[in-house]
Amino acid sequence: MERDIRIVDRPKSDGTFTFKKFMSLINSVSPKKALFICGIFLSLITSGASLIVPQLTKGLVDTSGLAHIDSRMVIILILAFGAQLAFGTIGGYLLRFVGEDAVKTLRERLWGHLLHLPVSYFDEHKAGESTSRLVNDTTVVKDLVTKQFPSFITGGIQLVGSMVILFVMDWKMAAMMFGAVPVIALIMVPIGKVMSKLGRQLQGAMAEFNGEVNEKLAEVRLIKASNGEAYEKNNGGQAIHKIFSLGIKDAKIEAFLQPIMMTAMLGLFVGILGYGAVRIQQGTMTSGSLVAFLLYLFNILSPVMSFATFFSQLQKAMGATERIQEILATPLEVATAGTTLDVTGETLRAEHLSFGYTKEQSILHDISFVAKPNTVIAFAGPSGGGKSTIFSLLERFYVADGGQVLIVDTDIQTLDLASWRSQIGYVSQDSAVFAGSIRDNLQYGLERHLSDEELWQGLRLAYADQFVKDFPQQLATEIGERGVKLSGGQKQRIAIARAFLRDPKILMLDEATASLDSQSEEKVQRALEHLMEGRTTLVIAHRLSTIVEADQIYFIEKGQITGHGTHQELMATHELYSQYVAEQVVN
Repeated sequence: MERDIRIVDRPKSDGTFTFKKFMSLINSVSPKKALFICGIFLSLITSGASLIVPQLTKGLVDTSGLAHIDSRMVIILILAFGAQLAFGTIGGYLLRFVGEDAVKTLRERLWGHLLHLPVSYFDEHKAGESTSRLVNDTTVVKDLVTKQFPSFITGGIQLVGSMVILFVMDWKMAAMMFGAVPVIALIMVPIGKVMSKLGRQLQGAMAEFNGEVNEKLAEVRLIKASNGEAYEKNNGGQAIHKIFSLGIKDAKIEAFLQPIMMTAMLGLFVGILGYGAVRIQQGTMTSGSLVAFLLYLFNILSPVMSFATFFSQLQKAMGATERIQEILATPLEVATAGTTLDVTGETLRAEHLSFGYTKEQSILHDISFVAKPNTVIAFAGPSGGGKSTIFSLLERFYVADGGQVLIVDTDIQTLDLASWRSQIGYVSQDSAVFAGSIRDNLQYGLERHLSDEELWQGLRLAYADQFVKDFPQQLATEIGERGVKLSGGQKQRIAIARAFLRDPKILMLDEATASLDSQSEEKVQRALEHLMEGRTTLVIAHRLSTIVEADQIYFIEKGQITGHGTHQELMATHELYSQYVAEQVVN
């Protein structure tokens, strides 16, 4: 079976990221704004309480002199602490809830978008890369939204309020303190740019490694059969070392950033304390005012430290957010929500189809064929000629570059996609099954829940009921990832049973018995013959028996139909076909 690989254009990042873009992404998932406003309001109360506490402490120190404690002031102070604790807890929870809910919605939206992307997207991107975007990148965004962002909001309120009060209390000391801000900014800005670049590189390396791991573990039997452990260990080690190197660079910056911030804050604290002590000796400031000033300073230092962490996390989230936005900006599979058409007993007709996976790589050239109701149409010819590509176009995995496929004189591109695919049964050479039970796999994709009796009937029609009964758990038997606990013939018969249960109007068989042993092939062939009864069937022929019995055979070479007719007609008129059949007989 030919491998379909098509390169698609995807939106490219402009290389820039702003907080506005980040907020646009979060806002696009419709966060619970009412709860968010409520959380902000409670945070305002919390911040207000934290701003009152230093003033109450100032009054307590100045009026009581710490010798005779004013009980009324103590009660008010306790109430302020209680309000700060209660409202802070509730407000913080609400903000965290809104963040968690927004990221949940983002993941649901991204997952839904991935599921509806065209097949061509997955031809270009490894499954592990998309998994990394869905899991790892959204986790980075989640940490920013649920942990850092709420702290940023409450800290910002606390910071602004403290700054205003400080300037009202003593503008000289406040000016001295905030004179250090430009110095800190000169340090933070270049560090932020470096962290932004590292964040993108780290996310890209993680996605690449995740893709490699998924691909290799999915084919672990090939690795072991080929003694490829050492080779894959070396390749994986290189990817791990790359991630390690980027992580070390990030750790160096973090290790450099935190001491700078701590040193700056400690120096600022010592400077303010010393200056305040001089002012007290001069009689221009009271002890209570200095205590209040220092408490407000703590109110500022705590948010500033959290801001450093927030902006550090924001830089790391840049690459993740960009990649998520790129996926969400990728156009979805065209799913016309239009005409629904029952194709029972209708003629399927392809007219002058042409197609290429890239502009430079043309696969099909002027392909035309007719599949009348309840007939078997076979496609034969050398491997790589484009036979499976025709099936991909019929399934609407891709859109033809030229020509059209008609059913009841209606272009299938105008039909509702889900309705069209629901009427097609597809059995390939390596029929896909999922990890889970046999029951889960039989029911996959069906609109209604089937009873066990109906499932057993489908298994009987596919000659699969006996081996399923032999399993101790029967329909509840777990078959493992990609059905590793089943033989090739058993997987094929499960796939055929699933096709029976779908009751398709059009059946497509893509070399469904090509890789089976003779005993399994016989059972699968009987099941397929039963399945083909009363349906329009298109077959990519591999076995001579299928070719001989087809109503029409189309011989395809290098993407072109070089002859068509019955088996006898082609044997008489098509030299390469007769040679093809002769080789089959000899083999």
